Amino acid sequence: MHGLRVDLRMARLDERAVLPVRATHASAGMDLHALERTEVTRGEATLVRTGLAMALPAGWEAQIRCRSSLGRKGLIMPNGLGTIDADYRGELMVMMTWIGEGPSYVLEAGERVAQLLVAPVPEVNVVACSFEDLGETERGEGGFGSSGRF
Repeated sequence: MHGLRVDLRMARLDERAVLPVRATHASAGMDLHALERTEVTRGEATLVRTGLAMALPAGWEAQIRCRSSLGRKGLIMPNGLGTIDADYRGELMVMMTWIGEGPSYVLEAGERVAQLLVAPVPEVNVVACSFEDLGETERGEGGFGSSGRF
Protein backbone atom coordinates (compact mmCIF):
# COMPACT_ATOMS: atom_id res chain seq x y z
CA MET A 1 0.00 0.00 0.00
CA HIS A 2 1.27 3.45 -0.85
CA GLY A 3 1.01 6.36 1.56
CA LEU A 4 -0.25 9.85 0.99
CA ARG A 5 1.37 11.81 -1.81
CA VAL A 6 1.88 15.57 -1.98
CA ASP A 7 3.78 17.86 -4.30
CA LEU A 8 6.21 20.02 -2.35
CA ARG A 9 7.25 23.12 -4.30
CA MET A 10 10.75 24.14 -3.24
CA ALA A 11 12.86 27.08 -4.39
CA ARG A 12 16.61 27.54 -4.16
CA LEU A 13 17.30 31.00 -2.73
CA ASP A 14 21.00 30.46 -3.41
CA GLU A 15 22.63 28.46 -6.20
CA ARG A 16 24.60 26.46 -3.58
CA ALA A 17 21.42 25.14 -1.93
CA VAL A 18 20.85 21.39 -2.09
CA LEU A 19 17.30 20.16 -2.65
CA PRO A 20 16.33 17.60 0.01
CA VAL A 21 15.99 13.94 -0.92
CA ARG A 22 15.25 10.73 0.94
CA ALA A 23 18.36 8.64 1.67
CA THR A 24 16.37 5.45 0.99
CA HIS A 25 12.93 4.64 -0.37
CA ALA A 26 11.68 3.87 3.15
CA SER A 27 13.19 6.96 4.84
CA ALA A 28 10.61 9.04 6.70
CA GLY A 29 12.48 12.29 6.22
CA MET A 30 14.55 14.07 3.64
CA ASP A 31 18.03 15.37 4.42
CA LEU A 32 18.52 19.13 4.77
CA HIS A 33 22.02 20.47 4.06
CA ALA A 34 23.88 23.46 5.47
CA LEU A 35 24.17 26.18 2.83
CA GLU A 36 27.45 27.54 4.17
CA ARG A 37 30.15 26.81 6.70
CA THR A 38 28.64 27.63 10.10
CA GLU A 39 30.19 27.63 13.56
CA VAL A 40 27.75 26.47 16.23
CA THR A 41 28.79 27.75 19.64
CA ARG A 42 28.21 26.12 23.01
CA GLY A 43 25.08 27.37 24.74
CA GLU A 44 23.94 29.66 21.90
CA ALA A 45 21.09 29.12 19.43
CA THR A 46 22.69 29.34 15.99
CA LEU A 47 20.55 29.49 12.86
CA VAL A 48 21.94 27.28 10.09
CA ARG A 49 20.87 28.42 6.64
CA THR A 50 19.64 25.93 4.03
CA GLY A 51 19.15 28.37 1.16
CA LEU A 52 15.72 26.84 0.53
CA ALA A 53 12.13 28.05 0.72
CA MET A 54 9.00 25.99 0.10
CA ALA A 55 5.27 26.13 -0.41
CA LEU A 56 3.35 23.47 1.46
CA PRO A 57 -0.23 22.89 0.37
CA ALA A 58 -2.95 23.93 2.82
CA GLY A 59 -3.61 21.14 5.32
CA TRP A 60 0.05 20.08 5.48
CA GLU A 61 2.97 20.91 7.78
CA ALA A 62 6.68 20.19 7.75
CA GLN A 63 8.85 19.27 10.71
CA ILE A 64 12.58 19.85 10.98
CA ARG A 65 14.22 17.24 13.19
CA CYS A 66 17.79 16.77 14.30
CA ARG A 67 19.79 14.02 12.60
CA SER A 68 20.58 11.33 15.16
CA SER A 69 24.24 11.16 14.08
CA LEU A 70 24.77 14.84 14.92
CA GLY A 71 22.93 14.52 18.24
CA ARG A 72 25.25 11.69 19.14
CA LYS A 73 28.23 14.02 18.56
CA GLY A 74 26.70 16.79 20.71
CA LEU A 75 24.98 18.99 18.12
CA ILE A 76 21.30 19.36 19.00
CA MET A 77 18.25 21.46 18.18
CA PRO A 78 17.45 23.45 21.35
CA ASN A 79 13.80 23.76 20.31
CA GLY A 80 13.66 19.97 19.84
CA LEU A 81 11.59 20.16 16.71
CA GLY A 82 10.91 22.91 14.21
CA THR A 83 7.40 23.25 12.79
CA ILE A 84 6.88 24.87 9.39
CA ASP A 85 3.33 26.02 8.69
CA ALA A 86 1.78 25.89 5.21
CA ASP A 87 1.67 29.69 4.96
CA TYR A 88 5.40 30.25 5.70
CA ARG A 89 7.45 31.34 2.68
CA GLY A 90 10.79 32.31 4.22
CA GLU A 91 14.09 30.47 4.18
CA LEU A 92 14.20 27.13 5.98
CA MET A 93 16.59 27.47 8.90
CA VAL A 94 17.76 24.89 11.41
CA MET A 95 18.28 26.14 14.98
CA MET A 96 21.25 24.33 16.52
CA THR A 97 23.37 24.46 19.65
CA TRP A 98 26.55 22.66 20.68
CA ILE A 99 26.71 20.62 23.91
CA GLY A 100 29.69 18.40 23.05
CA GLU A 101 33.38 18.73 23.92
CA GLY A 102 35.12 22.02 23.14
CA PRO A 103 33.69 25.51 22.66
CA SER A 104 32.07 24.96 19.24
CA TYR A 105 31.33 22.67 16.31
CA VAL A 106 31.81 23.64 12.67
CA LEU A 107 29.28 22.50 10.10
CA GLU A 108 30.73 22.46 6.61
CA ALA A 109 28.83 23.74 3.57
CA GLY A 110 26.76 20.90 2.14
CA GLU A 111 26.82 18.86 5.38
CA ARG A 112 23.56 17.12 6.25
CA VAL A 113 22.20 18.91 9.32
CA ALA A 114 18.57 17.87 9.78
CA GLN A 115 15.64 15.87 8.48
CA LEU A 116 12.56 17.40 6.86
CA LEU A 117 9.33 15.47 7.37
CA VAL A 118 6.04 16.45 5.74
CA ALA A 119 2.72 15.41 7.29
CA PRO A 120 -0.99 16.12 6.96
CA VAL A 121 -2.63 18.35 9.55
CA PRO A 122 -6.21 17.42 10.42
CA GLU A 123 -8.77 20.14 10.85
CA VAL A 124 -9.51 20.06 14.58
CA ASN A 125 -12.67 21.37 16.21
CA VAL A 126 -12.13 21.97 19.94
CA VAL A 127 -15.26 21.15 21.94
CA ALA A 128 -15.44 22.53 25.49
CA CYS A 129 -16.74 20.10 28.10
CA SER A 130 -16.48 19.31 31.81
CA PHE A 131 -13.63 17.21 33.20
CA GLU A 132 -16.10 14.42 33.98
CA ASP A 133 -17.25 14.41 30.33
CA LEU A 134 -13.73 13.40 29.26
CA GLY A 135 -14.42 9.88 30.54
CA GLU A 136 -12.25 7.50 32.52
CA THR A 137 -9.30 5.44 31.30
CA GLU A 138 -7.04 2.85 32.88
CA ARG A 139 -4.21 5.40 33.01
CA GLY A 140 -6.33 8.25 34.34
CA GLU A 141 -4.32 11.30 35.40
CA GLY A 142 -0.98 9.46 35.55
CA GLY A 143 1.67 11.31 33.56
CA PHE A 144 5.41 11.68 33.07
CA GLY A 145 6.40 8.05 32.88
CA SER A 146 3.35 6.56 34.54
CA SER A 147 2.64 4.25 31.58
CA GLY A 148 6.20 2.92 31.36
CA ARG A 149 7.41 -0.40 32.68
CA PHE A 150 10.88 0.78 33.75
